[in-house]
Amino acid sequence: MQDFQTRRRFLGGAAMAAGVVGLPKSLYAEPPLETTTVRLPRWVGGSYCWAGAYIAGELMRAEGFTDVRYVEGDRSVDQSEWIARGETDFSVNFPPNQIASIDAGVPIKVLTGLHSGCLELIAKEDIRSVTDLRGKRVGVDGFNNSRHVWLTLMAAYVGLDPVNDIQWVLTEDNKPTQLFIEGKIDAFLGTPPQPQELRARKIGHTILNNAVDRPWSQYFCCMISATADYVNKYPVATKRVLRSILKTADLCVSDPGMVARQMVDHEFVPSYDFALQTLKDIRYDRWREFDPEDSLRFYALRMQELGMIKSNPQKIIADGTDWRFLGELRRELKT
Repeated sequence: MQDFQTRRRFLGGAAMAAGVVGLPKSLYAEPPLETTTVRLPRWVGGSYCWAGAYIAGELMRAEGFTDVRYVEGDRSVDQSEWIARGETDFSVNFPPNQIASIDAGVPIKVLTGLHSGCLELIAKEDIRSVTDLRGKRVGVDGFNNSRHVWLTLMAAYVGLDPVNDIQWVLTEDNKPTQLFIEGKIDAFLGTPPQPQELRARKIGHTILNNAVDRPWSQYFCCMISATADYVNKYPVATKRVLRSILKTADLCVSDPGMVARQMVDHEFVPSYDFALQTLKDIRYDRWREFDPEDSLRFYALRMQELGMIKSNPQKIIADGTDWRFLGELRRELKT
């Protein structure tokens, strides 16, 4: 009974946020679903900034999906590998990861931006800016992975030589927050709930927050992609999945407390307090404001300049994006 009431309360909240009661009215004018199955990524115990995709499952069921799966792949690799291996149909990832996949020939299509503001560069008190990282120990959990790529882009943007000016420290199996607390690293790029946890303990400070600091705050930090095969075979299903995720993004803005509770109740994350703070910190409203193509162009250009990819931004966008669903949904969900 409690599960039913929780689900009813969620759908009621979604109705207020996105104009949904039961089946969306737009479904009556749409062709039937080509498939009722969709696989989304799940990172157990983490990924607080994936709320837009995590909580969209209920709306996907209201859209007609009967088999909504949250799949956890190999945690030793980035989730871009999960979608490349065909383990998930959709992915929530950083633009640099998606760009690298497109450059490598992985058949994915980036469909929309989701939000900005889930990255914070945390440092010791005597480090005041990115340029102060010269000669400092910066923790990463691997070379050429998400944190290392982001930090390389950030360092190069302010004129540092990422190879020679920074002492990269591999965190390996250790949590970067613990190494930072122990004084074994001077800085690291934090993702939720790491910044929220350290702020609560009043340890360190943020020297770059991509929710507010330019140029990073002008672009998405998480975007939604799908396999090209799913998009091509199931365009109706693709649109409905995307509609559910974007409506949930709106709900993250209008009722973060309810979304945070759903994330914990469905065991996507363990902490309500950190989930709520993350939802308040992240800009989920920006899917309506930002042009996702600008984000891919910005990051692809930076990556090409540093030799991280061979393709130019125009080719990345031509080969790896499909904006038609977003255009339709922005018109439908206009408020």
